Amino acid sequence: MDLTKVDEVVERNGADPSMLIAVLQEVQVEYNFLPKDALRRVACLLNIPPSRVYSVANFYRAFSLVPRGRHLIQICLGTACHVRGSDRILEQIERTLSVRAGGTTADQEFSLETVNCLGACALGPVVVLDGEYHGRMTVSKVESVLKPVRAAAAAANPAGGSAATGAPGQEADK
Repeated sequence: MDLTKVDEVVERNGADPSMLIAVLQEVQVEYNFLPKDALRRVACLLNIPPSRVYSVANFYRAFSLVPRGRHLIQICLGTACHVRGSDRILEQIERTLSVRAGGTTADQEFSLETVNCLGACALGPVVVLDGEYHGRMTVSKVESVLKPVRAAAAAANPAGGSAATGAPGQEADK
């Protein structure tokens, strides 16, 4: 694995151990997850124990130790969204993409995550696709939200298809 990008990220952040979270965020943007070798390199360059780096990477849900899809879908299952039917919306997304919550499609296009709250309770139920909030979601709106992204993914990979790979966990590849 080429770790040049890790070196560049650490250098941009001044090799400052207090910048660990920022460094991990940038490394994740570069690789789309936090590879084990990259975490070891961060620990070495910041002169902090690898256990501290792994601890931070595991603690924050924003970090992933397994590859994520190119497109991230988050669905809120908090109380306000739940009482408005977010569980049915989740089931529809799972059926549409053939992936379970916590999983990534086989073509690595989509990862589906559930969250406890997105802080947009008045708009519930809420789905976030690649950082864009879609409020007042319904089962019937799922396809219209996914369609443009699926079409772009299909155009970029005409032979590909979306199939479930299961639910990768944060504990993988340690």
